[in-house]
Parts: sequence; C-alpha cells; structure tokens
Amino acid sequence: MEFIRIITQNRIIDMAFLAWLIAQILKIFIELALYHKINWVRIWESGGMPSSHSSCVVACATAVGKLYGLASPIFAVATVLAMIVMYDAMNVRRTAGEMAKIVNYMMENWSDMKPEMFGKKLKELLGHTPTQVFFGALLGIFIGLLA
Repeated sequence: MEFIRIITQNRIIDMAFLAWLIAQILKIFIELALYHKINWVRIWESGGMPSSHSSCVVACATAVGKLYGLASPIFAVATVLAMIVMYDAMNVRRTAGEMAKIVNYMMENWSDMKPEMFGKKLKELLGHTPTQVFFGALLGIFIGLLA
C-alpha cells in the first residue's frame, strides 16, 4: 500500500483517512441498496452505516498497534481516543439526533407558529447505533492492518 503514503507521508494518518473515505463511500452504496437512489451528499454527512468516525479512529489505533506494538504508550493513547469517539457516536451524538427528531416534529405540528420562524430543520442523523459503530470499527481494523 505504498501508493497511499503519497497522501501525507504518514502511514497512520493515511490509513485513518482511507478508512474514513471508504466508510463514507460505502454509505452511498448502502443507501442505494436500501432506497434505490444515489445520494452523493452522504459522502460528507455524519451518521449512518458504517460509522466513518469509528472506522477512522480504529484504523488509526490498529495501525499504531501494528507499527509500534500493542504495549506501546502511543497505542494506549490511540485506543483510549477510539473508545471515547465511539462512545460519543453511540450515546451523545445519537441522543442529540433523537432530540432533533422531536424538535422537528414539534415545529412541524405547532399550530400557532410556522416552522419557518425557527429556521431550517435540525439535522437528525448525527450519531450511530451500536451496530453501525461495530461495522465502522471492523472496517477500521481491516484498513489499519494494511499499514
């Protein structure tokens, strides 16, 4: 995978970026399979299957572990960071997305005021289900092992 080193000259960053990119591209194909339409905007959006956040940080941690050893302090830091990001994706961001659904529903069904008064709708797809995080992490491990 030497061609990937051209991106940044840092194999770990390159693997993390590659995992993120592949996860984002997979979202387009998964949406195509489920809804029979191509949504190119998914390449930049958060949320959905697989979790690109999980793929990115797990690829980083996996590459660090492969290159520097599982007992290295830098692997410990990368792993803790990956766990925090995945926890945040499943809990904090997912809860924020659920709250956005409720607020959007309230705005659409508010009889005295029009939703236009509040501006655009809140983004509801913010976080991930545990399954999305799991598959994002699997993708990250696979890409990280390429380092």
